[in-house]
Amino acid sequence: MPLYTESVITHTQLLLQDDLRAGLRADVLAGLRAEPKQIPPKWFYDQRGSELFDAITALPEYYPTEAERAALRLAAEEIAELSGARMAMELGSGSSDKTRTLLDALRPGRYVAFDVSESALDGAAGGLTRRYPGMQVDCVVGDFDRHLGFLPDGEDRMLVFLGGTIGNYAPGPRAGLLAAMAATLRPGETLLLGADLVKDSGRLVRAYDDSAGVTAAFNRNLLSILNRELRADFDIDGFEHVALWDARNEWIEMRLRALRAQRVRVEDLDLTVEFAAGEELHTEVSCKFRREGIAGELDEAGFSTIGWWTDPDGDFGLTLARKR
Repeated sequence: MPLYTESVITHTQLLLQDDLRAGLRADVLAGLRAEPKQIPPKWFYDQRGSELFDAITALPEYYPTEAERAALRLAAEEIAELSGARMAMELGSGSSDKTRTLLDALRPGRYVAFDVSESALDGAAGGLTRRYPGMQVDCVVGDFDRHLGFLPDGEDRMLVFLGGTIGNYAPGPRAGLLAAMAATLRPGETLLLGADLVKDSGRLVRAYDDSAGVTAAFNRNLLSILNRELRADFDIDGFEHVALWDARNEWIEMRLRALRAQRVRVEDLDLTVEFAAGEELHTEVSCKFRREGIAGELDEAGFSTIGWWTDPDGDFGLTLARKR
């Protein structure tokens, strides 16, 4: 497509570096004092963490990225028709790579890319305006747990939440997030939600504990971030990566298990933490879903499901829901 030099790109900065640092300090202080100890997965993504996650998505064991892409290819035209959306707002947009399949069908006049990473947004914006001449691209640097109310106004909006990120929220916080999404939209506007589905537990565990050890490096990189940003002294090699399937809750848990008793000092928090041998630091929950469960949770939040699609293997689900 030709370069359209008059395309508009706007930037809104809701999240400053000081906000990120304050959030990290608060989460780590609360998490290391909790029982069990835990750190939210949103802190995985420094530059190295993002590079490792990109590598994970290319691994043979890690099916979700390609499964979601396949589902979008099958569903995009129908999603565009059912939603009638003229403006797409994507949470956690990153590089907006998979979203292009959706945008090819929607051809919206305006696309809002919302992410905590300013560099990811900047990297995606130029390519989007070249691919979609005349489409306005709004880059919003923010945290969707705090800043949903700052999404721009418009007509016939669709909120897009892909990547299975909804699975990183346990049921209580997830209900709160879905309710906040509903409150952001007007009646008749839509939400497109991507969710990884329940499947063979062995396959699920392999997706989060690959044979090449890339996910293990990704998980342990969190300790490198804490060492650098908070002047901690975690012995990174003193922790092993653990991925477990919880059949009762139908979620994968990622943890870091101390290989020996350790004392960790976090200088910027004036905090000393003891780890017993075998004690685990919980770093991620990745919930898996069933169609009826997704529909029920959306209904509770004030949405009516109007479309459902999966990839050919039934690994990943896309739900289109309308705000009542």
